[in-house]
Amino acid sequence: MPPTFHKGYYTVINEEKYSGKGTPVFRSSWEQTFMQFCDNNPNVMAWASEPVRISYKNPLTGKITTYVPDFIIVYRDSKGNKNAELIEIKPANQSNPKFARGRAQQAQVAVNYAKWEAATQWARKRGMKFRVLNENDIYANTKKPKAVKKPKKPIKPR
Repeated sequence: MPPTFHKGYYTVINEEKYSGKGTPVFRSSWEQTFMQFCDNNPNVMAWASEPVRISYKNPLTGKITTYVPDFIIVYRDSKGNKNAELIEIKPANQSNPKFARGRAQQAQVAVNYAKWEAATQWARKRGMKFRVLNENDIYANTKKPKAVKKPKKPIKPR
């Protein structure tokens, strides 16, 4: 049975900040979480989902194809400077060769690196940065629930 993915349409709360076309679509819970972050964070001035199409050469096929990054965001950093970034959300096993298991994931990492090189050049020409975020980046500031340990011996009432 193929894996199921968390996907749907995101309802923008702060419409003045969303600069994309149409209703944003998320294809993972990580993308949904990032949309909520952009929508609710006062330092994010503008954001768009799947905003551009970038051509790149697929290293496996040699063909020129199109890559659509997940987001563009414009934000103010802690010093008050305005920044713009092109953002891709990917799991660690598709964004880092040391986490890729098997040939299929290794091939996906190689294709992703080609996409990201094209995106880096595209962003640089426009005075922006390109960044890939994985699950560790998205959930870095959240605390994972601690497991409750069962006592070795039953607790006796006093």
